[in-house]
Amino acid sequence: MVGNVMAAKKIKNIIFDLGGVIINLDQGATIKAFENLGISDFESIYNQLSQNNLFDQFDKGLITENYFFNCIKNQFNLKLPLRDLENAWNAMLLDFPKDRLEILRKYKLSHRTFLLSNTNETHIREFHRTLYQSHGSRDLEQFFEKVYYSCRVNMRKPDKEIFELVLKQNYLDPAETLFIDDTINHIEGAKRVGLHAVLVNKGEEFEEVLRRVL
Repeated sequence: MVGNVMAAKKIKNIIFDLGGVIINLDQGATIKAFENLGISDFESIYNQLSQNNLFDQFDKGLITENYFFNCIKNQFNLKLPLRDLENAWNAMLLDFPKDRLEILRKYKLSHRTFLLSNTNETHIREFHRTLYQSHGSRDLEQFFEKVYYSCRVNMRKPDKEIFELVLKQNYLDPAETLFIDDTINHIEGAKRVGLHAVLVNKGEEFEEVLRRVL
């Protein structure tokens, strides 16, 4: 069904999500790490589908790292250095499988490719460190025509404004553009601006999705 819809106009552009699609994530590791620091109900204030306003503001770059971590520290009356909170926050970030990076290079040759990620400066610094240590690449820019991080454009998925920004700045026709993500409300947000959008299910590789729908 998805393929039939896309067949009406050839897909020339692909917008990729990052977490859970390109880099492996384990959000449970961050929840457990905060619980180990003494926050027994951290899962209730953070999960993938429903974040409280503090996390939204951090993802949009509207507050600093120090403000973010101090808010958590003060809210739970923690007597810990901020570095401990930063390490717990980064615990969810795992690895970049080499084959995924090679596949990104391949699709960059045949399509205009973009990265669109809800993220924050703390995570950017950490996954760049992981990328360099594992693969010798200092950032993700080489794998895409352009990279968009929510904290640097002050918008986040699934709000339509961030999708419209990518489309407008790069002169993309939404009818020729595919968006892939592992979060259903982001898929729905993309569809509201006319993008083709496909969910990457848990345990599924994004190349499987691209082979199926392109």
